[in-house]
Amino acid sequence: MKKENVLAVVGEKVITQNDVDTILNNIDPQQAMKYYSEDGKKRLIEELVNQELLYLDALDHNLQNDELYIAEVERLKTSLLKQYAINKAIANADVDESELKAYYDNNPAQFKAPESLRGRHILVEGEESALKVIDEIKGGLSFEEAANKYSKCPSNANGGDLGYFTKGRMVPEFEAAAFDLKLNELSQPVKTQFGYHIIEITDKKSEATRSFDDVKDQLSQQLLAQKQQQLFLDKVEALKEKYPVELHI
Repeated sequence: MKKENVLAVVGEKVITQNDVDTILNNIDPQQAMKYYSEDGKKRLIEELVNQELLYLDALDHNLQNDELYIAEVERLKTSLLKQYAINKAIANADVDESELKAYYDNNPAQFKAPESLRGRHILVEGEESALKVIDEIKGGLSFEEAANKYSKCPSNANGGDLGYFTKGRMVPEFEAAAFDLKLNELSQPVKTQFGYHIIEITDKKSEATRSFDDVKDQLSQQLLAQKQQQLFLDKVEALKEKYPVELHI
């Protein structure tokens, strides 16, 4: 083992960079980010050292022979074996491209992308304020500048941009006004429960069918999950013939 790969030694236990990398690769990426700095890495190594110290102390006090520990180990072993058995039961599930294509061709409605709009808005408290902002935009102030200056929505940092949205995503009053606007047309003040909106639509996408290549990976996961579920249920039904089951519910 390269000396530079050793980060700490506790008793006879050597803690290496590989140990740290393994932990970082197996935790939530956002949580892992806390340990990428020098200070973060130091904290993680200290935590590993602390855990190793407690492990050595546990061995010295024969905690591995405690009844509660033994019971917990058996519970974990049972849980792991159950999961391993499930994985074995569904291991043969497979989906080939011909199945994917057949499903795609036979279920066209599932792959319809509904009409969508890309819009931006400015949200203010009152109608009078909204009308003044509209006048300023018509007078030459850009929509982005107006949003940054006047809008109370967090989207103000992006010039009021809301990205793409489909029907059913916005409150009814906003949606009705947005889908009625022409491209790059500025709305009149639109009242909702949040205040008064000035809306502009910057792009429109008509309803379209997503291509097979676009949905193939997602569809593969969907059909594979269905096959795995069916294999699991078939296995369970077969086992019910072998082992007695009584339900008291």
